[in-house]
Amino acid sequence: MRRCYLVCYDIRDPKRLRRIHRILRGYGEAWQYSVFFCVLKDIDRVRLQADIEEEINHKEDQTVILDLGPNEKEARKNTTVIGTALPEPESGFVVI
Repeated sequence: MRRCYLVCYDIRDPKRLRRIHRILRGYGEAWQYSVFFCVLKDIDRVRLQADIEEEINHKEDQTVILDLGPNEKEARKNTTVIGTALPEPESGFVVI
């Protein structure tokens, strides 16, 4: 079963910041530079947390993983955006 997560981070070191951003691009879509929306299976949620824990400095950095529930459509619908719109979700299809 998949669940939706909002992952936000505050990383103090530019090198660690780039690594965390790269990790999160592999798990979800960037809504803002330090905010990602991810739809993950339980095992992927565990892997994401392990990947983050391995990279951050636990005394300087902070990451928040917020569980938005299992319904992606509802999670997106219940999100209020003020200002520029969020990027459109990728369809997952590649046309060649």
